[in-house]
Amino acid sequence: MSTGSGDCGEDWRSQARSGAPSGTRPRTPSGTPSGAPSADARSSAKEIGARIQRLRSEQELTQRQLAGTRYTAAYVSTVEAGKARASQTALRYLAERLGTTYEQLAEGVPAGLRAELREGLGEADRLADEGSGDRAEQTLVDLLERAARHGLPDIQADINVALGHCMLRRGGLAEARECFDRALALLADQPLPARVRAIRGQAIAHQLGGDIRYSCYLLEQTIDELNGGGLPDPAALLLLYATIITPYLDMGALERAAKAADLALDLAPRVADPVAVAGLHRSVARTLAGGGRFDEAEAYLVKAQEVYEQWQIRAELAQCHWMRGYLHTQHGRLAEAEDELTRALGMLRSTGAAFYAAQVEVELADVRFRRGHGADAEHLLTALLDGLGPGHGAVHAAAAHRLLGLIREQRGDLADAERHYRAALPLQEEADAAGDLADTARLLGDLLERQGRLEDAIAAYRRGLTGLARPGTTTLGPAPAPPPVTSRPVR
Repeated sequence: MSTGSGDCGEDWRSQARSGAPSGTRPRTPSGTPSGAPSADARSSAKEIGARIQRLRSEQELTQRQLAGTRYTAAYVSTVEAGKARASQTALRYLAERLGTTYEQLAEGVPAGLRAELREGLGEADRLADEGSGDRAEQTLVDLLERAARHGLPDIQADINVALGHCMLRRGGLAEARECFDRALALLADQPLPARVRAIRGQAIAHQLGGDIRYSCYLLEQTIDELNGGGLPDPAALLLLYATIITPYLDMGALERAAKAADLALDLAPRVADPVAVAGLHRSVARTLAGGGRFDEAEAYLVKAQEVYEQWQIRAELAQCHWMRGYLHTQHGRLAEAEDELTRALGMLRSTGAAFYAAQVEVELADVRFRRGHGADAEHLLTALLDGLGPGHGAVHAAAAHRLLGLIREQRGDLADAERHYRAALPLQEEADAAGDLADTARLLGDLLERQGRLEDAIAAYRRGLTGLARPGTTTLGPAPAPPPVTSRPVR
């Protein structure tokens, strides 16, 4: 069963945290991100000159006083009249003389607005993590209006990405994709690293919706393009490699997931953002668990949890408890697994991450069933299926149907068990969840064989085997090219 596949918003936070004090919430940096649109390209020489003249007049300075010792009054006059475009060096000098910012002169953006908008992003992050999702979304909408009013497409894109992750948390997958699409449109003329977060958001939305193959395609294509450029961005690549692990595992491509984990670990020493690295460690734990290396998985999980506790990020901390519940389940420590999953569920609900909470409930139901509480598990799963299905948590909806099939089969209700197994199969086929598909097909085949329906049983077994052998499931074509440089030997 897939576990820990949600992304509760790490990408939202992972812009710059190095150097922030221990125990404080991370804040996004002020200033213009690399790849932001050129201010000068958006303002004409006449508009820039008018701003300089207005600010000079407000401060009752002469052109000679503004020029200082570096320029002449005639040069200032020419710039103010819009007859010449001041260079960046000149604009920065004049901005300092006027007590303002380069951006205010070059773009007409009020001094401090970028920093204020990014502080607003941090506040929305805090509200979301406290469970005030509606307030977080309204804060982001207000920030978006201000950024659009002042023509700041790079910040508009960042806000759209943050909004997209808000939508993912509550299960609005279509709305999330629209937000990520808007971000990409705003960044259409920017270098690929500036677009990575929006592309990653799209991939997560498709993966959560059940279109795992397309999620892999988006991520692999972006990785190839970044690496093919010769000078890849380590932080962007780490984010992509860590993200692609989940869809790889869902498709049964364990070897490729392990390779992605190794490549990301190679990049980690070159990435300053501790929360981004923690997200990688959580993904590596998933990979190791998928390969049965549970003690190593626990070690990486501890590393991730320490960072989330330091930064007080409850949504991501919940993911660690979710993963630890899975590890306990695989070790047969079912009481501890139930405790961890229950804790993760409570944390996700309290942070408003309803969609991810529903996924945890599927796994919690599995543990309760294994502990002999089939009726409790059945009640939980039946309620969950109202909110999960094709295009909306298909992998976990299939897991719910499969588990309900097991419960009904154990109870002797074979017709209903068959119905649930058959409901799970098309969801798993559509999502390319090859391992889960093979398991469900085996359960259905065994059920049919015990009833003497041999032809139906053979058809069910063949259906599972066909999924495993399907091109692009365990083999996805050529693997993405590795980064040109690594910092540690691949283990």
